[in-house]
Amino acid sequence: MCRSIKTLRPPATPEVSDDDIRAAALQYVRKVSGFRAPAAHNREVFDEAVDAVTEATRHLLANLTVRGSTPR
Repeated sequence: MCRSIKTLRPPATPEVSDDDIRAAALQYVRKVSGFRAPAAHNREVFDEAVDAVTEATRHLLANLTVRGSTPR
């Protein structure tokens, strides 16, 4: 799907910033919607989707258990 989205979970990426998470969410929403930049009438729902995917990603990364690593 989005081959340019990098893996954000440890150990692949030990330090993940909010900007990294938001950038991945933006790439995902762009791919799914088919819009690089939505028209004005779609901007609000596009931004809401990016926010929702950002939060879901943050939750996922905070709660993943990776074998062989120290629990967070």
